[in-house]
Amino acid sequence: MKQRRIGIIMHGVTGRMGMNQHLIRSVLAIRDQGGLALKDGSVLVPDIQIVGRNADRVEALAKRHGVDRWTTDLDAALANPEDEIFFDAASTQLRPALLRKAIEAGKHVYCEKPISEGLDEAVEIARFARERGVKNGIVHDKLDLPGLVKLKRLRDSGFFGRILSVKGDFGYWVFEGDWMPAQRPSWNYRKDDGGGIISDMLCHWRYVLDNVVAPVKSVSCTGAVHIPERWDEADAPYKADADDAAYATFELEGGIIAQINSSWCTRVRRDDLVTFQVDGTHGSAVAGLHRCFSQHRVNTPKPVWNPDQPQQMNFYDDWEEVPDNMVLDNGFKVQWEQFLRHVVEDGPWSYSLAEGAKGVQLAEAGYQSWRERRWVDLPELEV
Repeated sequence: MKQRRIGIIMHGVTGRMGMNQHLIRSVLAIRDQGGLALKDGSVLVPDIQIVGRNADRVEALAKRHGVDRWTTDLDAALANPEDEIFFDAASTQLRPALLRKAIEAGKHVYCEKPISEGLDEAVEIARFARERGVKNGIVHDKLDLPGLVKLKRLRDSGFFGRILSVKGDFGYWVFEGDWMPAQRPSWNYRKDDGGGIISDMLCHWRYVLDNVVAPVKSVSCTGAVHIPERWDEADAPYKADADDAAYATFELEGGIIAQINSSWCTRVRRDDLVTFQVDGTHGSAVAGLHRCFSQHRVNTPKPVWNPDQPQQMNFYDDWEEVPDNMVLDNGFKVQWEQFLRHVVEDGPWSYSLAEGAKGVQLAEAGYQSWRERRWVDLPELEV
């Protein structure tokens, strides 16, 4: 079988998300499985160059995973015409300038979300990519999680009837870092470094709601800084002034109401770190990262309110698990494969930078809503 090389510059993959999900479990996994089968019968094999500021860390990462090419010189990497794709998973604050530089060098670009901290900048870079004619994309990883794939399958089948509402719950306890090391980086909790859960998570909720339920039309959001002091990676205390929780209500197309709580200050007593419940006239379903449970109206129990005696019904018993029915691969890897096919054979691709700008729009509206204590509508973006 004929092999075809594709050069990929990967920037910012020494961090947790970039290294684990994008480098190891996606691009290296595609390489190690022998490549990606294309329509013409050939196999596309990624040839990676890792780019980062810390030479020791970048070299060690490359050696550990059998990557021959690495550098600290981004300009030199972008100047190599044999590398077609630039990927970025580093700081949001740096991303617009990095994407612009890569687009100017003629690279196709793919990146983590959000594109930028502000909507104007997100729209500008999306337009620039379109004008320059480069293929472009932003990660929408949660759409390919098995749980949400099943939830969307239920919607597409008409299982819910008329959808009424959505309840989402995301989060877990992130340790402050004093007596127990924190499991998230300290920049997440500093405004000046681009931290904040509204900026981080409302981008996700935009594409999840838009694609799995219905398009988002408006938002009412309250944020909070529940823990104002944390300890950083050097065990030094710092002021945590970025929002660590968000409580948002969304109005979706069709009059659907969605409520999603996002918090790094909550302890988990539910099936997964994130769950979504969709309620409709004909049925309901609850999805986590991998599993999904449904309850049709003919199987819905009839509880009666009686506070004078302990509850006798076990409500979990009345739900059925939606079967897998098919093998579902890592969501990040699935989208990398889709983007690679989009680049080399113009395969279908829905997750452009213009779509990513919608996530920034929702995050910005969430902050505006919190600041002004009101609902904020989301006009259609002209990108």
